[in-house]
Amino acid sequence: MPFALVSIISFLIVLSIMVVVHELGHFIVAKLCGVRVETFSLGFPPRLFGFKYGDTDYCVSALPFGGYVKMAGEMPGSETTGDPHEFSARPRWQRILIAVAGPVSNFILAFVLMAGFYMMHNEVLLYVDQPAVLDFVPQNSAAARAGLRSGDRIVRFDGDQNPTWDQMDSRAALDMNSTVPVTVQRTVDGQTREFSTELYLANPTKSDDFDLSTLGLLPREWPGAVKIGDVMPDDPAAKAGLKPGDSIVALDGQTVHSVAAMVAILNQNGNKTANLLVERGGHEFVTSVQPVWMDSGGEEPGYRLGFSGDLPPYRVEQLPLAAAVKQSVGYNVRNSGYILDVLYRLVTHHSGVLQQISGPVGIARMTGEAAEMHGWEPLVGLTALISLDLGIMNLLPIPILDGGMILMLVIESILRRDIRQEVKERVIQVAFVMIILIFAIITVNDVSKLGFFSRLKP
Repeated sequence: MPFALVSIISFLIVLSIMVVVHELGHFIVAKLCGVRVETFSLGFPPRLFGFKYGDTDYCVSALPFGGYVKMAGEMPGSETTGDPHEFSARPRWQRILIAVAGPVSNFILAFVLMAGFYMMHNEVLLYVDQPAVLDFVPQNSAAARAGLRSGDRIVRFDGDQNPTWDQMDSRAALDMNSTVPVTVQRTVDGQTREFSTELYLANPTKSDDFDLSTLGLLPREWPGAVKIGDVMPDDPAAKAGLKPGDSIVALDGQTVHSVAAMVAILNQNGNKTANLLVERGGHEFVTSVQPVWMDSGGEEPGYRLGFSGDLPPYRVEQLPLAAAVKQSVGYNVRNSGYILDVLYRLVTHHSGVLQQISGPVGIARMTGEAAEMHGWEPLVGLTALISLDLGIMNLLPIPILDGGMILMLVIESILRRDIRQEVKERVIQVAFVMIILIFAIITVNDVSKLGFFSRLKP
């Protein structure tokens, strides 16, 4: 099946799931609050088919890009008949609950999907349980100042003998902001020696989100070269001819075994041209790539080449319910932070952030790629992430979104009176135009990433 068709079908399936769950949240709480629901539609008019049960028309409509629940007396400007079952006749706290229910349903879906995912398919990276062997050690890092080098194997970390990376991570969290003794095994001229030093475990983040990489302790995640998973269109890696499935053997003469090591080398060298030793189909070649500065949510800003690494070797475990719930909570909290970070950067006018955001075209491409991967796991993970994103976006205090309705109801509760109807309508009109403009910009960015505009050039 052509990739474009796979992308469209998978996107519509994922979108339909998101919409049904979101609108079902509004629907259930509205019913519980005694509001008469006139329509529950998957898609936007014109209506194609459906059935009526009680007061509600359950239908499928022609435009598949969303859906809606229509409640009596909900729309601004609609005439109030005095019917107590109308949305506008219900107490404000009930209307707030109805508005919140949609985003909350998306959060619940993301949580349930990931909990089920971890119960059936928890991927544990192999290197975390293996001896702690260092990949590249960045200059001016705590590890470099302690005299550690690439290829060193840590045989003692504080009181732990022959620790794994998992054990080191747990020990470092306990020893944070203190100095610990470290002994490494180093091979020089074919001779293996032990070298002892002291390492100060500073936590530059000043939070609980501590990472050994901030100290310059980068693990060898791959036993060999780093395999490329995806190449971003029009980014430096794509322009240099790199392809998914290629393996990066070395960067600027330094053998690398992790994407983190590559990022550290790029940031250390600044905007200098990077020379890559690439392996493809059993043959090696050298290519030059000009790094670019990227500042987007989910990772520290820095120099990048524009590709994502494939997942390092792993084993699959099936977690018990309690552990799966814990993993799911961690996944959703972590990714919520990433999404909020992107929104903050967008509001504070960080350059390049808008270009990193994906709209329908970009999401369709990602769902298509996930659907074509082996197994169902990538599509489940992406569906959970999109559901989480949809829930957060709908809580933004923007009119026509759930968050906008909640904000207006809160303001009215504080004022103890309704905001004039014409004011509400004008605010909604302005917000609608702004959202359409942002939607258009994001869609143009999505299409440009596919190389569409470059093909129009003579």
